[in-house]
Amino acid sequence: MTLMEAVSTRLKRLQTEKHFTSYKIQKESGVPRSTVGKLIAMKFKTVELNTLFQITSTMGISLKEFFDDPIFDNITD
Repeated sequence: MTLMEAVSTRLKRLQTEKHFTSYKIQKESGVPRSTVGKLIAMKFKTVELNTLFQITSTMGISLKEFFDDPIFDNITD
């Protein structure tokens, strides 16, 4: 699994667990909904750490908590 696949999968799971739509993330974080959608759809090759921080903090978790998930144990790139 690539890093972006892992980030996308983790964001999808968090959205479901915390009941956040892309629209709600946009409204509360200021990150454009199109950016959130593209991250989840893996349309980007990279993600800015600041953008990820804005999204995760809006969902009530730290970057440490975000990356402290088994999905990041087997990154291939």
